[in-house]
Amino acid sequence: MSSITVIGLHEDRTIEQLERCVAAEEGAVGVLCADGHVGYSQPIGGAVGYRDHISPSGVGYDIGCGNKAVRTDLQAGDVLPDIARLMDEIVQRISFGVGRRNEEAVDHPVIDAIGDAEFAPQRQLRGLAAKQLGTVGAGNHYVDLFADEEDVVWVGVHFGSRGFGHKTASGFLALAQGLPFDGQARDGEMDSPPVLFAVDSDLGQAYIAAMTLAGRYAYAGRDVVVDRVLEILGAQATLEVHNHHNFAWRERHGEDELWVVRKGCTPAFPGQLGFVGASMGEDAVILEGVDAPQAEAALRSTVHGAGRVLSRTKAAGKLRKRWVNNVRDDDTAYETEAEALAAPGATKARRTRVRVGGAVDFPAVETELRERGIELRGGAADEAPAAYKRLDEVLTHHAESVVIRHRLRPIGVAMAPSDTFDPYKD
Repeated sequence: MSSITVIGLHEDRTIEQLERCVAAEEGAVGVLCADGHVGYSQPIGGAVGYRDHISPSGVGYDIGCGNKAVRTDLQAGDVLPDIARLMDEIVQRISFGVGRRNEEAVDHPVIDAIGDAEFAPQRQLRGLAAKQLGTVGAGNHYVDLFADEEDVVWVGVHFGSRGFGHKTASGFLALAQGLPFDGQARDGEMDSPPVLFAVDSDLGQAYIAAMTLAGRYAYAGRDVVVDRVLEILGAQATLEVHNHHNFAWRERHGEDELWVVRKGCTPAFPGQLGFVGASMGEDAVILEGVDAPQAEAALRSTVHGAGRVLSRTKAAGKLRKRWVNNVRDDDTAYETEAEALAAPGATKARRTRVRVGGAVDFPAVETELRERGIELRGGAADEAPAAYKRLDEVLTHHAESVVIRHRLRPIGVAMAPSDTFDPYKD
């Protein structure tokens, strides 16, 4: 008999997605964490335990996406006087979004492992993987600097396996449709049934090997970025907390051996630490799993963030053709060229794509963060706090299964520039 556990409050569609995933295998179990929201096939914030199957649609396109945080040997007072320059150097030396801003070579054993991948089609992705190792991506992916309760500086990052993981996932979804690995799979609907592979099938075993390698690549990328930030800071790490939250693991729960497919869920076994970020400019936390009935009912899973309440489009608006002028302080987008030229001081006008109708006033967000002493680089309205739930409220629903070990207040936030398109974001 299949069963689900729902933690927190959710819209019906999100719960229905989880129910659909769990119903796909007799005896499967599922959990929806308090930060859950609608995802592709399996909800983000959802975990499903299968006995005999693994789900590439459940793991998702950003295989191995996760968080890493390191405590440093620095105090906030050591970096705050120079925080603007440090954040500038972070965005200059670490690439966000698509492409690579710098050409600093990255040599890592995982690249050779991809060249010798057990699943042969992945070998053709070696060049892409090498090029993107140590890049961060866009969307809600970031490199942040924090200070804890004792003013100790932490580095926190969030991103996954970039193009290597995305093309791996896309390839297996193509294979599931009877196409070649490099074929173009038909896009499924958001509420599509899960794609499942029997774990004892050739395709299931191939996916497990390929997913595991993509997870190694994601870990390596976060290691590279954190090491580079430590170099910029002139700091040493005194503690590391590192977790995937888009992955599948073989785990024992009670008397059962399950493949637990987590999409946007942080593993939280007793004594295991996890780094969970909130929205832009809000406090993050270091959590520790505890042994409790709620924890086992949740498949030893907890939140991976605050949870989205506004879609990216609702938060930031839609791209529309509008007229703008050459007046530096005029942020208005006009319906007609004549209106743009009628503004005081305007001598030129051009038609371009701008975002209109968004619910978030991002300049106001930037002003607020600046007034709070937070150095922001990049970012956009779709990642503003108003687009998310509050992390503390979300965590109250998991109070029996995790404890907060550290609260981390942001002092520097680096993300991709506004309107950066990135097909590899989670």
